[in-house]
Amino acid sequence: MPPDPGQIFGRGIAFPPHLDQTGQWAFSSAADNVRESIRLILLTEPGERIMLPDFGAKLRSFIFQANTATTRRAIQDEIGRALQQWEQRIQLDSVDVQADASDPQAVVATVNYTLVANQSPGQIALSIQLQG
Repeated sequence: MPPDPGQIFGRGIAFPPHLDQTGQWAFSSAADNVRESIRLILLTEPGERIMLPDFGAKLRSFIFQANTATTRRAIQDEIGRALQQWEQRIQLDSVDVQADASDPQAVVATVNYTLVANQSPGQIALSIQLQG
């Protein structure tokens, strides 16, 4: 019998937290749990998490930066650093940060990864607002 994906990838409260149809906290498991964890890491600023002051990515530090190739490269490096440090269930394949074609003050970061336990590919995209 194949292993339960929830046992391989874990199970946790869904992100963003919400109630399910029964009024209980919604949970996620398997690949959804990993994808939500990646989003949580990238949206958490270091210092926000009690007992884990280094948890997260310093993406808000770019909020007043200009949308230049240098800024996009720094964002790419920070995403890679944070995910390699905090999400051991993935192999990071690539991080691509491009200017948002519809908003000159935003970038879109696309993270491609492979789930270590079963070699399934995954992708998540995140829009990051800049003010520079």
